[in-house]
Parts: sequence; structure tokens; C-alpha cells
Amino acid sequence: MSKQDVKTSSEVDVERSTETVGVAGLGYVGLSVAVAFDRTGWDVVGYDISESTIDRLRNGNPSSNVISERELSDLNIHFTTDPGFVSDTDFVIIAVPTPTDDRETPNLDYVKSAGETIGENLSPGTTVVLESTVFPGATREVLIPALERTSGFTAGEEFDVGYSPERISPGDQNRGIKDVIKVVSGQNREVRERIRRLYSNVIDAGVRTAPSIEVAEMMKVFENVQRDVNIALVNELAVACEHLGLNTDEVLEAAGTKWNFHEYSPGLVGGHCIPVDPAHYAHSTEVAGFTPQIVNTARDMNEFMTKFVTELTIRGLNDCGKVPKESRLLVFGLSYKANVDDVRNTKVNDLISELQRYDISIAGYDPQVDDELLRSKFDIPICEEVSFDGVDGLIFTTGHDEFQSLSLEDAHSKMNEAPLLVDIEDMFDAENAERCGFAYKQL
Repeated sequence: MSKQDVKTSSEVDVERSTETVGVAGLGYVGLSVAVAFDRTGWDVVGYDISESTIDRLRNGNPSSNVISERELSDLNIHFTTDPGFVSDTDFVIIAVPTPTDDRETPNLDYVKSAGETIGENLSPGTTVVLESTVFPGATREVLIPALERTSGFTAGEEFDVGYSPERISPGDQNRGIKDVIKVVSGQNREVRERIRRLYSNVIDAGVRTAPSIEVAEMMKVFENVQRDVNIALVNELAVACEHLGLNTDEVLEAAGTKWNFHEYSPGLVGGHCIPVDPAHYAHSTEVAGFTPQIVNTARDMNEFMTKFVTELTIRGLNDCGKVPKESRLLVFGLSYKANVDDVRNTKVNDLISELQRYDISIAGYDPQVDDELLRSKFDIPICEEVSFDGVDGLIFTTGHDEFQSLSLEDAHSKMNEAPLLVDIEDMFDAENAERCGFAYKQL
């Protein structure tokens, strides 16, 4: 794969197509894909097995950060729960979840089910593209057999299959689907080229062709494996600095003066990518007879952080002269990362569970997420508005922009005496927090 393989939409002579793109799975990724193709003039069908999801989208409620209600009303996407849409589409893009089970084994039931449903309605000449993150070999081992089993067709003959992993960064306004280089692959050169041309319609940053489906699959999981390992390293640094009485920020700032130092911040690692993709990586290597020690150790380190933050909080309450079981904490931010409304696999839930072991009273507030959804996901009182009355401590677990304007002086004046501030996201200046009267703790 060379730099010459990367081509932008301006470099490819692609006329507006009259072909139809179907997107199966309308979560954050699938809806983003559907919106991108619709905006470039393609006929788009959005399919999901959830009737509530389809009803919500038909009624103009995206319920996500992908698109506003006004923008959604201007689109021409046909939303449906009828899998028969497949028979009239030229491309079907699959964007379904690929979670792990309790043993950290990848669960590809959604991919298998989507393949079987699409296969039942498949027409000859269709190209199926998987966008979901999967371990190397999964497209050939799971998706293609499912498609062949229910269609009666043979991949590479009556239909074709490719892989192009999603690379969206939720909450990052500067790195939407069109702004990140797209990596595509397929069963052969002809299929790869067809898929490259397809995505060149919507990707401004360029499209790069991987030499095989397996290379593209491994590339995707390794992207987040690398991030997981690097975050684990600075998380370990944070734990070490706490034991040594050092300030992690000061250490990182000093180290960052060297030109080749990589900037990462400590914190809780949640969501449906970084904590999950290492399991796909490890699964594939262990099947091949190799156990990835560094990756597994990094995962353990990042999982440990909820216990570490709990210990930090308990010590902080003790330093304030407070008894944990008589204390009330307000958690700011319940989604898995800043400026997103997604609470799937958020580590904040694990942190709350750890704190509740000490009988601490906990309430939560998140302006990005629907309050009813929060109440269904979290076993704590959810505040519709911020109230500091009777609160002994604040924990900032997610760095939403809305929290930047919070006045620590005002908060302190309304809280119980000697309040605690645990700043996981490094949102506040330590000296200012202490000047306002808080006992300040940070990673």
C-alpha cells in the first residue's frame, strides 16, 4: 500500500451515480454513512431491525450528535425495517455492533444475523461492504458464509464482498466521516477498485486501498490497540505519580518539550472502540497461537483505573474530614467521552459501582444525554439541573464543553463545608480550585 493509492474525490472522475446505497444498522456509524451518501446525491436506504429507531428517524428525531433535526428533515433517506430493500440496491453497507462477551471474546452475532438477512434478499451483482470492527479473518469466516448460506449464491460470482472499517471520532467536529482517510479492501482488485470509487464520492481526505481484507481488518483493530496501550502507559504514570507525591500534569508537560514525545492524557477508557478492539486483536492472535502480553497488560491497567479513582476519592474524603458513607457526591458527565451522548460501555458506571461499595450517596448530571436514558442506564438519581445543596464532593468524569463555564467559587458557596473536587478530566486549575476552598485531586 503506497501513498499513490490515496485518492481524493477531486482526483477521481466520478459522476453523480443513480445507483442505490443501502445501510444496514443505523447507530452512530451507520447513520453517519447514510447521511454522507445522501448529501452527495445518492439514493440511500437506511435499514434497522429496531422499529423505534426507524420511527424516530422518520419523525425527524436523530437522537444523536450525527445530525440536527433540521438537517435530518432536509435529507431524502428512505428509512425502513423491511430487509427487502436489499433486492433493489447496488451496494449494501453493514454497520452493526461487534461487542465482546463476559470473557472478552468477540461476539459477531450481529454481523452473522445481518449477513443472513441480507443474503435472503440479495440480488446478483450486489456488492456488500462491512464497516463494523472485526478481528482479522472475520469477514471471510463469518459474513461471507452467512451471505452464501441464505442467498444460495457464491461470493465472487453472483455477488461481491469488501471491507472498509469505520474511522469516525464521535464528538470531534473536525474529524467527521469525510475528513478521515478511508481504507477499503475487497475480494480482488476489481472489487477493491469498485469500493474505492464508491467511497471517493463522500470522503474528502482520500481513499486508500489495502491489499487484502485481512490487512484492513487488522489495521482497524490495531489503531485502537495502539491508543489503548499509550493511554495505559500514562495511566500507570498517574498511579506512580500519586504514590511518589508528584503531579502528573507537570511531568507530562515537562516531557512534552521534546519534539518526539507523544501526547496522551490519563483517564477512564470507555466506549465501544478502544476497550473492545484489543479483544478482537487478542482473539485473532491467540487463535493463531500467540498471546499478546503488552496488549493484555495495557487492558488490565486501564480497567484498574476505576478502582484507582475510587481510592483517590476515598482518600480525598478522608482528607476533608468526611466519612464516606455519610457523604454525597455529584458526578459530572456520564457518557463515555466528552461532547457525545453515548453511554454504551461507559466506565463511569463502573466507577459509580465501586464508590457505592463504600455506601456513598451519588447523583449524576450530564447535559449531553437524555435524562430518561440516563435513568434507565444508571442506578443513581439523575439531576435535570445542577444543584450543589448538600453536596460534599464533585467528580468530573467527562469533559463536556458545558462544564468549562462552571464557577468553582459559586459551587463552593453552596456545598457542604470542606468539599472535595476530583478532576479526572483535568478541567480546572489546581491552584484556583484550592483557592476557592476545595480539596483538589487529579490523575
